[in-house]
Formats: sequence, structure tokens, C-alpha cells
Amino acid sequence: MGQRALLSPGVLVRTGHTVLTWGITLVLFLHETELKQQEARGELLQPLLFILLVLCSLLLYLAVSLMDPGYVGPDLETPPTQLQKEPKEEQTAMIPPKTLRLRRCGYCLLQQPLRSKHCRSCKRCVRRFDHHCPWIENCVGERNHPLFLAYLAVQLVVLLWGLHLAWSGLHFHEPWQSWFQHNGLLFATFLLLGLFSTVVTLLLTSHLYLVASDMTTWEFISPHRIAYLRHHPDSPFDRGLARNLARFFCNYGAVPWEVLYAQEEEGEAV
Repeated sequence: MGQRALLSPGVLVRTGHTVLTWGITLVLFLHETELKQQEARGELLQPLLFILLVLCSLLLYLAVSLMDPGYVGPDLETPPTQLQKEPKEEQTAMIPPKTLRLRRCGYCLLQQPLRSKHCRSCKRCVRRFDHHCPWIENCVGERNHPLFLAYLAVQLVVLLWGLHLAWSGLHFHEPWQSWFQHNGLLFATFLLLGLFSTVVTLLLTSHLYLVASDMTTWEFISPHRIAYLRHHPDSPFDRGLARNLARFFCNYGAVPWEVLYAQEEEGEAV
């Protein structure tokens, strides 16, 4: 049982990410990059700052991958991020008399709150499900989505800085065979950092767009498969850029999704 846990996909993926992160960092310090030159001159500020950023990105990665993304429990009366604020009297007064029927999950048999979805990889229902990320081997949901964006932002800074450092160590004045022998590993690191930078840039840009319009990746990709979106071309939860961002990052003005959806339905019926 213990050996099976050690060889689980989550452990392997997180170990691989950690080894790759420090391996690339080591390559940048061992070759004739700006970091090594600054270290040789005794200028330690930028090398230390780079290591701290790498460490910060790694800690954020582990936090996002290990934390509860917002699993649905048997008690629907106490959502994890909405306990602190009950709907105000004027908000509840706007809810139409008809009630919104919540579907029951066919896998774990729990009643699903609005915007939740069952993840077959995690075998749990996740609140405000965004997607299951194989790189962190965890779902991105209501609880860890803001931290996921923070991780992407820090990781992008590290990758772009590393890309610049790798380029600074590539010198092209040697014959090709000799150059490849001395710079092959650094060049491979440069290509890898370029690939990762492109992927993280696309991910961060797309997630910022979705957060600004209060949509999840699942809702954006599959609106035709989601009952509450079939009659809404845009997100029924969108309350404008400022309020969407305040709710997402600070949980400011948070009310249950069912309340917002009911308000939208009432507005369309008027």
C-alpha cells in the first residue's frame, strides 16, 4: 500500500516538476550565463533574487497541487468560500419564487451546487469546477483557482528570466561541432524554457480573460452540455470587470451562485 502511494501519479508528477525546476536552475548557474558572471564578480543580488523566485514558484505549485480545490461534501448548506457572507435582505428579495433544481451527481450521488462538476480523475465533485490540470495532478476549482493564477504569474516571470539567462550564455563564435559540445545542454534548456513560456503565457492570458468575464474553462468550452448555460450566450454570473475581479481574488461581495443565477433569470423575464 505504501509503495503504491509513493508511485501514485500525483507524487510522480510533483517530483518530476521539482527535479526539472532545480535541474534547469542548475544548468543556468553552471554555464557562462549572466548569473554565473555576476556570481563570479561577487554581485549576488540578482542570483539570490532568481533563486527566491524559483523557490516561490515551486512553493506555489505545491500549494495549488496539494490543496483541496473545493470538493463538494454531503452538506450543501455550508459552501467553503461562501460561509462568511449570507445574502443580504435586498438580494434575497430579488429571488423569484421558483426554485432552481440542482442535479444529483451520477457518480458520487451528491447533490451538485451550481457550477460544480464531477471530476473523473479525482473521483469527486468540485465547486466552480474549472478544469483538471495534469501538470499539478489536481483540479482547479473554487478554492485554489486564485492561487493557480498567482502560480502562473510567478512561473511566467521565472521562465522569461530564465529564457533571457539561457540566451546570454549562448555564444556563436565557435565551430558548430565544438559549439554544440559546449552549449548543447544550455541550448536544449533554452528551447525547453521557450516552450514552457509560450504555454504559460497562453494559459495565464486565457484564465485572466475568463476570470474577467466570470466564466470557467469548462463553461467556456462546453456551454451546450451545461443546463444553466443553454439559454445564456454570455455568463449569467458576470457582474462587470471590477466586481468579477473583486469576487474572484478577494471574495468581496460573494453570494451563492444560485442567487446570482436567479437574479439573472428574473431580469430576463421582466
